[in-house]
Amino acid sequence: MKRKVVSFFILAAACVGGALSQDVLAIDEADFRFDNTSELYDICVVETYAPEYPIANQACRAFIEATVQYHDGVSAYKKLRRLICYPASATIEDGKQAFLAWAKQHADDKKLMAEQPVVGLMRSLAAKYPCKE
Repeated sequence: MKRKVVSFFILAAACVGGALSQDVLAIDEADFRFDNTSELYDICVVETYAPEYPIANQACRAFIEATVQYHDGVSAYKKLRRLICYPASATIEDGKQAFLAWAKQHADDKKLMAEQPVVGLMRSLAAKYPCKE
């Protein structure tokens, strides 16, 4: 069993290393800034056919997942009022699509798009999954 696991990890590392070393994925670190909501939108909106899609998609999804996990953890630990109340069936992709729709709708609002990306993301998720008290 250990041999299979080690072989799997070697194979996985080789695949990842090969994928990242391709010239096609020439992505600069500056392309992945999360300084404001507009920059998060730019990362999340990358089309599936773009060479940078795999990395951009993972960066977007990781930001969403981390934000929601933090929200859930703080809300539960501190017994705070939840800001978003999504169904158990909601996925990260659902959250991404909610953010993309919200950001597209508010793309011309310079004030909203200049906010910290976590604020824009939470606004979008609260609009999609409001808490009914």
